[in-house]
Amino acid sequence: MNDYIITVNSTVDLPKEWLNERKVPVVPLSYTIDGETYKDMAGLSVKEFFGKLRAGKMAVTSQVNPGEAKEALKPFLEDGKDILHLAFSSALSGTCNSMRIAAEELGEEYPDRKIIVVDTLCACLGEGLLLYYALKRKSEGCSLEETAKWVEENKLHICHNVTIDDLAHLHRGGRISKTVAVLGGMVKIKPMLHVDNQGALKVIGKERGRKKALNKIVDTALEQSEGWKNDIIMITHGDCEEDARYVEKLVKEKMGIDNLLVNNIGTVIGSHTGPGVVAVFCMGKAR
Repeated sequence: MNDYIITVNSTVDLPKEWLNERKVPVVPLSYTIDGETYKDMAGLSVKEFFGKLRAGKMAVTSQVNPGEAKEALKPFLEDGKDILHLAFSSALSGTCNSMRIAAEELGEEYPDRKIIVVDTLCACLGEGLLLYYALKRKSEGCSLEETAKWVEENKLHICHNVTIDDLAHLHRGGRISKTVAVLGGMVKIKPMLHVDNQGALKVIGKERGRKKALNKIVDTALEQSEGWKNDIIMITHGDCEEDARYVEKLVKEKMGIDNLLVNNIGTVIGSHTGPGVVAVFCMGKAR
């Protein structure tokens, strides 16, 4: 069995230290804000980035192109390793297609190597949770093909439960109409979202008030995870740690899980959600 490496896109939104410890290479997307372009996971700090958004600056994101993908993956092939790449949802970015184009071209250059690109149909720590379990399979001795098969069979069991604080960012991203954004902001409506089975971010409900919305994402995760063994629950937030810690406490109390990972949302996905987003990610019966 050939040695293989698992790679991801920066939209996995896990701490850089976590990824470095596990030797997981990252292929980054980019974002432009205030006239400057940065690689995701680099450049502006969380406080700087969300400070600019709160000040009214717009962030525009850019997908990975095939050339960048090839450049990122080629060194591992030259080192004699096969590659399993877990790609950002194709419904949210063209990055997955770029990774597949790169894999096809590199496959011709390195016919003795294997490259499998999986469209995770996940985003943010949903990708992170899938990576966590893929790494576990690899550590247990599963082959490239066996790990890829497990990911394909289980990716739609990665549940994303999201609440957004500022409706304006959803409107700018084309997720809701201007009328809904204006009216929702006036009456303090907090939208509830998830990533559907096509990998797209969808508004699925609303709660009146922040606390109710935070409680709802935990209650939904609790319902989804019934009958499923979750080794870990992941929580992301857009520069609102106090709210994330409140959700962490609820998860421990209601779901009985102490192994949690809490991290700021990344700059690329944060460009679309804006500050104040909080989300809970778990494995469950259905999205």
